[in-house]
Amino acid sequence: MVWGPMIAWYLFLAGASAGAFLTAAFVEAKYPESVKMRVAGRIIAPIFLGIGLLMLMLDAEAGLHNPLRFFLLVSNPGSVMTLGVYFICIYMPVALAAAVLELLKRRVPKWLMWIGVVFAFAVAAYTGFLLGVVKAFPLWNNAILPILFVVSALSAGLAATSLVGLIVDRERFEQMWLVKKSHVVLSVVEIVVLATMLVIVSAGSYEGAASVQSLVAGPYAPAFWGGIVLLGLMAPLLIEGYPVFIAKRVETSTTSLAVSAVGEAGVLVGGFLLRLLVILAALPVMYL
Repeated sequence: MVWGPMIAWYLFLAGASAGAFLTAAFVEAKYPESVKMRVAGRIIAPIFLGIGLLMLMLDAEAGLHNPLRFFLLVSNPGSVMTLGVYFICIYMPVALAAAVLELLKRRVPKWLMWIGVVFAFAVAAYTGFLLGVVKAFPLWNNAILPILFVVSALSAGLAATSLVGLIVDRERFEQMWLVKKSHVVLSVVEIVVLATMLVIVSAGSYEGAASVQSLVAGPYAPAFWGGIVLLGLMAPLLIEGYPVFIAKRVETSTTSLAVSAVGEAGVLVGGFLLRLLVILAALPVMYL
């Protein structure tokens, strides 16, 4: 298989970048006084995407070995890869401009922010469709994967921005109940979407069933259950859900800070492992 860990990093960082930009827009709309967290999201967005694009260019099978392929991409608008290039060519300058304006303590124009929001969603969705158009792999070629990657991108971007918020402006961050509720909602939705995808793929073909089997009970099971399900989904769900829906109070101890930080980091680890295992566990349909 051509695709491997480098592409997984690219898909994760591009998605998390989009999620961070969208988180910054959400914070600006709902918590305009939370300047540090908004700025964090807008700085994270171009940095993550820039690193992801570097990973893509360094990929052994498609990057420096054949740089002309990047020029060929822009001439095939019917390709998902080409559409992704178009999306990124708009989103990246917008995200970078917003970050620079924030660093200069200048107001980001509403029109620029909305362009960024639209193309952030486009980039997040593209990371799922990029795999989904490969018909030979049932684990990729299904309607649920793009939805899963969009939800995971939102969750990862929210986690990266929240982790910075915990460090630089914890007192204000702990009062942002809508952000915490969003964590819980995204975790629940991601669990449901992931389970739905695995059931559909497993029932669709022998190769799909074998791919799912390798995830849930085969060689990738420890990383799947420990990294994705436990660390990436259940831990953040419980950590954010307890103070919001059960205790209904703000936790301010050093221990709660450490636990919250682990939860946010877990989302990031789980988001990367999700993409990595989806790539590694995919088996081709033999008759194609």
